[in-house]
Amino acid sequence: MGTHYKGSNSEVRTLNAFIKLMRASESINNRLNRHLAEQDLTVSQFGVLEALLHLGPLNQKSLAEKLLKSGGNITLVIDNLEKSGWVERHPNPEDRRSVLIHLTDEGEKLIKSYFPKHLQKIMGEFSSLSDKELEQLASICKKIGVQKDNN
Repeated sequence: MGTHYKGSNSEVRTLNAFIKLMRASESINNRLNRHLAEQDLTVSQFGVLEALLHLGPLNQKSLAEKLLKSGGNITLVIDNLEKSGWVERHPNPEDRRSVLIHLTDEGEKLIKSYFPKHLQKIMGEFSSLSDKELEQLASICKKIGVQKDNN
């Protein structure tokens, strides 16, 4: 379903593309979030665990930037992961003002066992696309995502 807005062809095309992009994103997120909820993880918690697994220990600022979260939000996410026993804060040996977030053994075990299942769910979401379409979609999304703020 597209827009009912009666504007120029360019406006209608743009709104229709936006609506389809947002609906597809919400639909995929809803299905994947249910999968995360089965593991008692939020999207942000999963993102932190996944980043630490693949990138190693990071400070909160780097995690916030990577996950597009505010400093306050990432602090809460890390606090909750720490309460669950999945991450720990350690002083950064290279910068005494900084703290690095590390996976605990339990956190590493969790994300290493869970990530492949989650990846399969994601692959299932995109299974109707060809390899070429996946590359095109990734390129288009990147182009939209990295443009400067027009305001």
